[in-house]
Amino acid sequence: MVARVIEVEAFDLVVFGASGDLAHRKLMPALYHRFEDGQIPDEARILCTSRRDFSNEAYRDWAKAAIAEHVPSHDKERLATFLEKLSYIAIDVGSGAGFGDLAKVLKGRPDVVRAFYLAVGPDLFGPICEQLGKGGMVNEHTRVVIEKPIGKDGKSAKALNDTVGAVFKEHQIFRIDHYLGKETVQNLMALRFANALFEPLWNAAHIDHVQITVAESLGVGGRAGYYDTAGAMRDMVQNHILQLLCLVAMEPPESMDADSVRDEKLKVLKALAPIKGEDADRFTVRGQYRAGASAGGAVPGYLEELGHQDSTTETFVALKAEIANWRWAGVPFYLRTGKRLAQRVSEIVVQFRPIPHSIFSAEAGSISANRLIIRLQPDEGVQMKVMIKDPGPGGMRLREVPLDMSFAEAFKVRNPDAYERLIMDVIRGNQTLFMRRDEVDAAWSWIDPILTAWASSKEPPRGYTAGTWGPSASIALVERDGRTWAEDGL
Repeated sequence: MVARVIEVEAFDLVVFGASGDLAHRKLMPALYHRFEDGQIPDEARILCTSRRDFSNEAYRDWAKAAIAEHVPSHDKERLATFLEKLSYIAIDVGSGAGFGDLAKVLKGRPDVVRAFYLAVGPDLFGPICEQLGKGGMVNEHTRVVIEKPIGKDGKSAKALNDTVGAVFKEHQIFRIDHYLGKETVQNLMALRFANALFEPLWNAAHIDHVQITVAESLGVGGRAGYYDTAGAMRDMVQNHILQLLCLVAMEPPESMDADSVRDEKLKVLKALAPIKGEDADRFTVRGQYRAGASAGGAVPGYLEELGHQDSTTETFVALKAEIANWRWAGVPFYLRTGKRLAQRVSEIVVQFRPIPHSIFSAEAGSISANRLIIRLQPDEGVQMKVMIKDPGPGGMRLREVPLDMSFAEAFKVRNPDAYERLIMDVIRGNQTLFMRRDEVDAAWSWIDPILTAWASSKEPPRGYTAGTWGPSASIALVERDGRTWAEDGL
């Protein structure tokens, strides 16, 4: 099966921070893949900027190395053609040097879609946007892409959005969350709203609870400096995990129109039951990894990686969230994320309620409640756990088996990286998979009281050994409700 490629119109894409880690690992490989698949038109230009003093040739060599590392199966001739699309302009955001050069390059194509991708720290969002506005580089065909973190709390997020919003209109601002670009995340919407099977059961009458896990086996590594100012709550929960929760819990939108989808996500965020003060002790767990073993070798603890011993930044979070509306009343959503956990896995587990009555004898065996498992990474796919009769003579014996769909096996095509899809959506002007400002505000309104409760607590994050599933308190969070974390995966 060949994936259908939908061409986009000609565009100018300007990448700020084009010599950084994000450009190296994600943006350049993603753009090359889209070019290789024939989606980038001949008239498109990719303008790369950073403070480094590159010539066009030197930057193309840098980009070539990045693509060779992350796309080992690339076609050398296609890569050479792609690299010709790249041009480089040195820009110093602090002094403003180089913005005039950029304006001259863009001036000749005012009617072409113009997208500015800010692959830089959030402290540079405002200064870059101000310079773009002063330089006359913003018109009705312009878009701007900003990466997380969008603020450290509600107040700073508002200030950041005000600064960007002073130059760009809301429909021109694309707040990117790469999790929403993953194939399986979008398939969650297809499963719910393109099939008659699930939606009638998608409520408190039939679903016992939902688990969302985003686990990483690696530590903070080179991100230690940033991570210590953020922690797992700001880095993962406020954006990625709450967005996944919204897609699981939202009502059917009127259509796939961007605002229809985002209106329903916003309702979920506003319906989250607040966790304040002492409730934070009951419904949240925060942890910090200690030295242990990962991938067969000894690894240091977070404080050792950080280089000092007085940090109380959490590297693990588990929460019990509840949505106060008719569909989900009484259904807990267990959320967890962390560094240096037992394995790298991101998945959503929808646990259905047990059957009300068994007609089978005790000899048939126990009956497990059905589970829908949606795996985001590393192997994207969907699995439904169901009960069947164990084959063979000798009476009725029940057995749980998976109905399995691996996307790699089902479609026999390369699964595009999330950034490939999201960059093309920016060019198209499709904001469905991007966060609207009121979503950001509503997410912080729920997160801020938890952070405040943690800040006022005298209890430090609970230690857990690297290579495990986090603090024992996170197990207790679920098991005191008579449930358990699902760790069997796909």
